[in-house]
Amino acid sequence: MLSLTVAAVVFGVVFLAELPDKTALAGLMLGTRYRASYVFAGVAAAFLLHVVIAVAAGSVLTLLPHRLVQAIVGVLFLIGAAVLLLKKDEEEEEQTRKPADQSFWKVAGSGFTLILVAEFGDLTQIMTANLAARYDDPLSVGLGAVLALWAVAALGILGGRTLMKYVPLRLITRVAALLMLALAAFSLYEAIA
Repeated sequence: MLSLTVAAVVFGVVFLAELPDKTALAGLMLGTRYRASYVFAGVAAAFLLHVVIAVAAGSVLTLLPHRLVQAIVGVLFLIGAAVLLLKKDEEEEEQTRKPADQSFWKVAGSGFTLILVAEFGDLTQIMTANLAARYDDPLSVGLGAVLALWAVAALGILGGRTLMKYVPLRLITRVAALLMLALAAFSLYEAIA
């Protein structure tokens, strides 16, 4: 059964973690060069595939003893928070000339391939697997994660530059890391208690 609470929590955590990620910047770059709807179609399909893989991996974790799963999830959230806190801000390089071929399949295929490769094993995919294991609700976790990733992709493609003018990337990264630390603490507490 679908839990809107779980979906909302997953949405918030994944959204904040993905917003400062390199793939959001890649979406921004693709959106400046190609038709936005074509880029989004490819990027959205790649994110959907990643969420399905992550939720399946997280569901396998639920077969392990509860305390062990909570300990693993807690440690992985700590690692995720550390990655967010320690990573350096990345600058994007812009290309001003427009490519000649702007067909739907070419553009969507480029977006799909870029995200498929860049996101495989990425922090948000690992977080989604952790959340699927934590909540044991694959549908709610999958829905929250995919909507968060699609929202970030849409923001990156359509309005990334405007957002970055008003909300510093460092602040977004810090908020996502704090949320992950809180989830890690809660998971480790459940593993110990």
